[in-house]
Amino acid sequence: MRRFFDALYNGALIAACTAMVAIALLVLVQVLGRIIDRLALWLGQAPPGIAVPSLSEFGGFLFVAAACLALPATLRAGGHVRVTLALGLMGPRAGRAFTGLVLLVALALGAFAAWHSAEQMLDSWRFNTVSFGMVRVSLWIPQAAMTAGFVLLIVALADELVTLLRGDLPAFRRAEEGRREGAEGH
Repeated sequence: MRRFFDALYNGALIAACTAMVAIALLVLVQVLGRIIDRLALWLGQAPPGIAVPSLSEFGGFLFVAAACLALPATLRAGGHVRVTLALGLMGPRAGRAFTGLVLLVALALGAFAAWHSAEQMLDSWRFNTVSFGMVRVSLWIPQAAMTAGFVLLIVALADELVTLLRGDLPAFRRAEEGRREGAEGH
């Protein structure tokens, strides 16, 4: 089961990275198009007009997908902002209890976000809501990526909570300790 979850989180992270690369490529095409247009004008030719229509919209959709799909892997890597100073002041038992409480609250907030994101996505699908840009995009498509990211975050939070309840150290705590040990060794 561990391999399945790790593959799921890694797959979402690869999708997030792919979305960021797609943003970079779209911007590169837009910039190169402008350079080619300027060169054509400078040479007295008609500019070919290479442009990416609705670039800012596509960039926004891809950025939201990247941010949401990276949530579970970022959690497990200990990359989310957390206040670990408070845990350092607590004993091991109190720290575990506090970590469990925080995971429960995060799980509730993640479920709230996933539920409302899914409702918004379904409404967009039912009413065939499209974007306002030059290129019409059915809004349920980018909203599906956002919803998937929130659902995967819930899975990752529940995974970490179960790990904690079994008496093991959650992945984000292991990652934090590894970074701390690495910093102390230098």
